[in-house]
Amino acid sequence: MAKYTKQDIIDLVAEEDVEFIRLQFTDIEGNFKNVAITAGQLEKALGNDCMFDCSLVEGMLPTDNADMYLYPDLDTFTIFPWRPQQGKVARFICDVYRADRTPFEGDCRYILKKAIQRAADMGYTFEVGPECEFFLFNADENGRPTTNTDEQAGFFDMGPLDNGENARRDIVLTLEDMGFDVEASHHEKAPSQHEVDFRYDEALVTADNIMTFKLAVKTIAKRYGLHATFMPKPRKEFCGSGMHINMSLTKNGKNVFHDPDGKNKLSREAYYFMGGLLKHVKGICAVTNPLVNSYKRLKPGFEAPVYIAWSTVGANSLIRIPNIRGKHTRIELRSPDPSANPYLAIASCLVAGLDGIQNKIEPQMEEVRDNINFISEEEAKKRGIEKLPTDLLQACDEMKKDPLLRELIGERVFGQLYDSKIAAWKEYDAQVTAWEIASYLYKI
Repeated sequence: MAKYTKQDIIDLVAEEDVEFIRLQFTDIEGNFKNVAITAGQLEKALGNDCMFDCSLVEGMLPTDNADMYLYPDLDTFTIFPWRPQQGKVARFICDVYRADRTPFEGDCRYILKKAIQRAADMGYTFEVGPECEFFLFNADENGRPTTNTDEQAGFFDMGPLDNGENARRDIVLTLEDMGFDVEASHHEKAPSQHEVDFRYDEALVTADNIMTFKLAVKTIAKRYGLHATFMPKPRKEFCGSGMHINMSLTKNGKNVFHDPDGKNKLSREAYYFMGGLLKHVKGICAVTNPLVNSYKRLKPGFEAPVYIAWSTVGANSLIRIPNIRGKHTRIELRSPDPSANPYLAIASCLVAGLDGIQNKIEPQMEEVRDNINFISEEEAKKRGIEKLPTDLLQACDEMKKDPLLRELIGERVFGQLYDSKIAAWKEYDAQVTAWEIASYLYKI
């Protein structure tokens, strides 16, 4: 059931003294963009009549007509708690439509909606819970971001060891003001690293929430003279930041992954869904781990997965089945990181899992019950365990080999996404780094 009607929005804007409204959308790279309008233009926006030129947005190449409409999703309306109390600022998250009023194929929200509809056609509702990690680093005297921290806190530490405790508390309170149901927050393993977990929800709501979450975290951190970053691996000596994705399917209100009589109390659908994820995980890695920097997180010894394996007991496996059953039975994919476009990442996971169910794909390896990340490559080969891509170039090669993403996002958007990743890799590969200078300049 819809949360708001158009009249509800009009009344709220008047009652709350909202002066500016941001029409937000997400580009293919996962960046929030917006067009700001005044409250006087609200009825025009609610009539889906606000346009913008998508050729000016990175990640949206010009088409035959670059003028696009922004269609506000009324249920995403929220007033930003951090803006002035007079002349407030609100926002909608929008879908992007072409000038002929058809959905724009490059709109990642539309791509996720298509995947959700595919699940609905099979009778399923897809629910997702993210675990979003981030760093709160010091800003310099000019407010510019650094990777500096004086903190030495670790897992679940509290103040005064946890220097970011006050900022994290304010982040949680702000999110709750915006309608989030925050379940937990805590300090993570690395100094200045934090995690905030919000409630499981349907896939589109969760993707919208991830984008809003990142905006709120960055905004509140700035108040405390800190810089919040979702960069996967900002410091080589620290564990990187992940965005574990917890997934479940429901049918007729029941969690289809649970079977009290099944092996590990998991249903056949759970094993098939997992089999699809394991089959396609390399092919979707360029979406779930989209940066050159993403692959510096996926290294042995830093908590992140390296090998393609699953476990009901191993905390560091790629796929983990948390030790809870019944309506909370879920599959956790631990490779994604928070730089990912959440719409594309969630859509990719869903269609991979559905492919597993439709084609009855069993996991191609036995459950791993030891710490898989500390075995040698020789032992992994002996046990038939493959590795995740080790860099963005390899991930792009895997993306081209697997038809799943191409079918999900379409030929044009696939080509655009692939080209942008290859361009980033080539630019990175051409750099002469400080490590190379230190290692070779005085010796060669």
